[in-house]
Amino acid sequence: MKTSPSAWILRGDGPGVEIWGLSPQERLRRSLQRAGCGNAQSLDPQAPLPDRVEGSIVVLRGDVIFDERLVTALVEGPERVLVSSELGVVAVHVAGTHMADALAALTTRDPDAALADYPHVSPEALVPAYIPSLRKSEPPYVYAARPERAREVEALTFAASYKGLTDLVTKWVWPRPAAAATRWCARHGVHPNTVTLVSWGFAILAMLCFAQGDFGVGLLAAWAMTFLDTVDGKLARVTLTSSRLGDVLDHGLDLLHPPFWYYAWALGVGDVPVAETSLVIGGYVLGRLLEGAFLAAFGIETHSWRPIDGLFRTITARRNPNLILLSVGWAFARPDLGFRLVALWTACSLLFHSVRLGQAGLARYRGDEIRPCHEPARERAG
Repeated sequence: MKTSPSAWILRGDGPGVEIWGLSPQERLRRSLQRAGCGNAQSLDPQAPLPDRVEGSIVVLRGDVIFDERLVTALVEGPERVLVSSELGVVAVHVAGTHMADALAALTTRDPDAALADYPHVSPEALVPAYIPSLRKSEPPYVYAARPERAREVEALTFAASYKGLTDLVTKWVWPRPAAAATRWCARHGVHPNTVTLVSWGFAILAMLCFAQGDFGVGLLAAWAMTFLDTVDGKLARVTLTSSRLGDVLDHGLDLLHPPFWYYAWALGVGDVPVAETSLVIGGYVLGRLLEGAFLAAFGIETHSWRPIDGLFRTITARRNPNLILLSVGWAFARPDLGFRLVALWTACSLLFHSVRLGQAGLARYRGDEIRPCHEPARERAG
């Protein structure tokens, strides 16, 4: 089993700054711990520094905000020096016998000052830009941790945490209020799992209200749930507090609640034909199965294949677009019509995804490689 290097954080000598409620050093400790390097030690540049230590070491500047992917790649990869075009040497992974040279390079920030025997890499060369879990390309970042740039860095890191392919509400309506809510939660120590549990409560409240025909209150609860569903994931990413439990709670809620909402809405309306209810609920299940089949067959999500698939993701018959249709029906005092629109749009979405699955299969049969359209060409060649 490979032994993780020991981790060291060279404290900055500038004014203190917090990004999403965390100091740069605390952000690094969390990133290092998640990368398998616990008990990171702090180094004061004004105090006597060690010349050498046993084993390999990872040393990072504590006055820099790192993309977590860079920290993980530096810890897990071979020995090398990470150099930013703007900030100079920002981190190193070297033999412990070269501790003095590592500290000299980090202190002077000059890539030519020492460590000439180690490969020098840029952030872009260290990790690929494409992030499969977020379905987008996002170049890895390193930012100077300065008070005057704190709000700018928060905005940049929040944007980096956002999924590239999502529905129209999450993509164009929620970002600004979600950023404000995420900032408030981070500064008040609210854990992402707490936000997820509150969203569970709103999901249950919406279902109960729909079933009783109280569509107005139910829609308020439903939209509140969708908003918090955006906040919890972003909060977890920007504060480096993602967890297995959080993923289970979040993804479990995302998968389970829509058919219960649809069935409750049909109960509240009272005279919805069984065929419509079956189409909406069965269509939701079948739609998820089609997406799973595409992923199993081609190794990518169906929405990532071509630009048209990403565009259709913004309006496909998922929770938020369907909730818009239900809201329109309620606004015109026709909740039954809203449900009928959801049934119609579900059928259209199923047709689209079925055709795309068939087209992808035909493309592979012809020898084409099925790859995400947002994956850079440079990475495809690799």
